[in-house]
Amino acid sequence: DPPRGEVRFENVTFRYPSRPDTAALKGFSLEVNPGETVALVGPSGAGKTTVFQLLLRFYNPQDGSIMIDGVELDQTDPEQARQRLALVPQDAVVFGLPAEENIRYGRPEATDEEVRAAAVAAQAAEFLNELPDGYSTDLGERGSLLSGGQRQRIAIARAILRDAPVLLLDEATSSLDAESEQLVQTALEPLMAGRTTLVIAHRLATVLKADRIVVMDKGKVVANGTHAELSAEGGLYARLAALQFDAAREEASLSNTSNNYNKVVAMPGNPT
Repeated sequence: DPPRGEVRFENVTFRYPSRPDTAALKGFSLEVNPGETVALVGPSGAGKTTVFQLLLRFYNPQDGSIMIDGVELDQTDPEQARQRLALVPQDAVVFGLPAEENIRYGRPEATDEEVRAAAVAAQAAEFLNELPDGYSTDLGERGSLLSGGQRQRIAIARAILRDAPVLLLDEATSSLDAESEQLVQTALEPLMAGRTTLVIAHRLATVLKADRIVVMDKGKVVANGTHAELSAEGGLYARLAALQFDAAREEASLSNTSNNYNKVVAMPGNPT
């Protein structure tokens, strides 16, 4: 069957082998329709990362079933299951290889033209063209030649090249400054278009565009809906949102204060 990108968790319970007494997911159910963007939010330890690890077949659940396009994951070859997924992790892995080989890791048989088209779509072409040998430049151990935002855009180029029906975003912008975050968000938009997308979000600002937000706590779904619906309901999401947006407002006002101070200090006649 052609991949549609439908994802289903049915009553899944999972314990990590290293923590057999604690269920990371307990009776967890989630249905994501083809093309839908769903954000997973919740406190640390809620089970968000576990959802991704089970989809990627790093583990199988002890109970319940996980399906992509109606096929149970534990009945399929892990390699085949992973072909339906593209991952942009929180901390992109970049190898000490030429830039073009780093992008081609998303689909090893891709042509040079396809690699370059993916780089353009991921907002990466400009900085790659400026490297000493362009796309042939070795990016250094762990991508030491690149900034955090540039490494993320290499990971996005890989995911674009992979062209899988399901996209997993593990808070792809959480460790970036505002300018890099804007570039990465711009790169993600065409990648998410028409594709089933699951986002683990630590910054709630990144989830406002999601079709649906699933709030997790202690391995279970405790609420789901849009930002407006969940904010109106009160509860865990409203508390998380209030904390985050208050912190963001405070940061913005501090940054304005310091900008104004810098302007005053830099005025003619003021010693700097």
